[in-house]
Amino acid sequence: PPVTKLLPSAGPTSSFRLTERFILLLVFSAFITLCFGAIFFLPDSSKLLSGVFFHSSAVETNTRTGTVSGSGSANDEKILAKIRKDHEDALTEAKDTLQKRPEEIKQEILKEKEKVLRDSLGPDGGDVDRLPPVEYQRPPGATGQEPPDPRTRERRAKVKEMMQHSWGGYKRYAWGANELRPISKQGHSSNLFGGLKGANIVDALDTLYIMEMYEDFDEATAWVEKNLDFSLNTEVSVFEVNIRFVGGLLSAYYLSGKDVFRRKAVELGERLLPAFKTSTGIPWALLNLKSGIGRNWPWASGGSSILAEYGTLHLEFMHLSKLSGNPEFAQKVMNIRKVLERLDKPHGLYPNYLNPNSGQWGQHHVSVGGLGDSFYEYLLKAWIMSDKTDEEAKKMYYDALQAIETNLIRKSSGGLTYIAEWKGGLLEHKMGHLTCFAGGMIALGADGAPGDQTGHQMELAAEIARTCHESYARTTLKLGPEAFRFDGGVEAIATRQNEKYFILRPEVIETFMYMWRFTHDPKYRDWGWEAVQALEQHCRVEAGYSGIRDVYATSPNHDDVQQSFYQAETLKYLYLLFSEDDHLPSDHWVFNTEAHPLPVIRRDSTDQPHKDKTAA
Repeated sequence: PPVTKLLPSAGPTSSFRLTERFILLLVFSAFITLCFGAIFFLPDSSKLLSGVFFHSSAVETNTRTGTVSGSGSANDEKILAKIRKDHEDALTEAKDTLQKRPEEIKQEILKEKEKVLRDSLGPDGGDVDRLPPVEYQRPPGATGQEPPDPRTRERRAKVKEMMQHSWGGYKRYAWGANELRPISKQGHSSNLFGGLKGANIVDALDTLYIMEMYEDFDEATAWVEKNLDFSLNTEVSVFEVNIRFVGGLLSAYYLSGKDVFRRKAVELGERLLPAFKTSTGIPWALLNLKSGIGRNWPWASGGSSILAEYGTLHLEFMHLSKLSGNPEFAQKVMNIRKVLERLDKPHGLYPNYLNPNSGQWGQHHVSVGGLGDSFYEYLLKAWIMSDKTDEEAKKMYYDALQAIETNLIRKSSGGLTYIAEWKGGLLEHKMGHLTCFAGGMIALGADGAPGDQTGHQMELAAEIARTCHESYARTTLKLGPEAFRFDGGVEAIATRQNEKYFILRPEVIETFMYMWRFTHDPKYRDWGWEAVQALEQHCRVEAGYSGIRDVYATSPNHDDVQQSFYQAETLKYLYLLFSEDDHLPSDHWVFNTEAHPLPVIRRDSTDQPHKDKTAA
């Protein structure tokens, strides 16, 4: 393993000044020479030497705090014992290093040099205290007016009450945990977040602000400031941490102007950068936040990275570069495009698996649902977020959509349009709940469609919205299954037990929201209200909302998890469905795939957003 244990800790008083290090080196030079004799046979000993010389010790800490007395034999004995232990650790490390390949040793040396630099720049492992000053300007529509229609106003108020109920349960029973178990009334965490805490808090920040729950927002802000810690020896999903934590922090900053969110977002972004240290620059799926060691999911085809994961970093990383002044974030995600552009796409489609070392596709499985979905979404939104200047993203999106329509979109005998999955040239006539986001995506992109495709794409979006509504309407509980099929005589119905569950997902509501905004057809609000009633009847429990194991059962069997995306996405999209169009208007804001709104990055000064005079 890397020599991280020999490096300084992240505390503010943990390292000597360079002059003091070298004085200490001279005093014990004979002892060090003896202990380190073996190390000089290594290809490069600088890594281990720097590890020892930069290691924290009691005397270093005391020097920084001004409490060392400069004498005392007991203190000297402690110092000698500490140095001896450091040397023993270094020799053990040297033996381990001798067994490694030269390429591995070189990579570790580079990694340690970067970490020493980061640790020297700030106590949080990054130069977050030296971020360039940013003049905060809030884009229009951060909060919205009351709808003039009484029924719509009443429905919107109901959605806010649902947020208050679910947030109240989390706050009472799981505060600081990643998610809530609303029936057993305790915290819940999946392995996606490793040892990170507070996913629900960060994910819900912007929803609290948008719904004007300002006291709760301030309480959540205080938790972020005092307790959100990224300096952990823990492995996380790069994708999930990016869309929920980085996206949530960025959105909270743009809505409120509170600089703590910018600082935390950039700090976390810096900790995710080592994920890109592959031969192609295609990032690993999993990353240890402390060591910077990455790997891919063991089940992914031949050690591949996943399209929806490495393809869903662009929006957040472009904003990280904008807010930090560091172009590296943008460079990393633009390089992903270069790799993809060089590859041959089967029938113009993007397979879900790509090997980050060889730069070649894994097995040819294509999906607009799980494993693929948000890659396509981010191509379109990258173009919109760039103030429609990112022509590369625009072309990639519309080309991909054309290939999807040709190869994957089919119509059932009953007239329902669906998006199938493609496995090595064979179609599987299954559509996931996740795929239902595509109706909203296609509607969002229809206006910029090439040629005379705008009307056709709006019709296609409406047909997908109808199919996804049918997947809800054809269940007993009026909530959609995880996946539904169009074969064996069934249409829009789940036929396998492991596809009948509902975990409070947002994608169908998301499409209804976009369709309402672009058509103002009242059926989309009615369909959204049907979902509200089903959620209230079957998912609401005393401490929040729970997913359901089988939407075809006569009574709900709860899974006892209130997913963080329920507050980040499902309730937010419902609230916006019953809001006016000037609330987070689509010409000023783009939603990341976790529904965190990010502003369009203007290329000129013609658009002057509302300047906030009161931001903290």
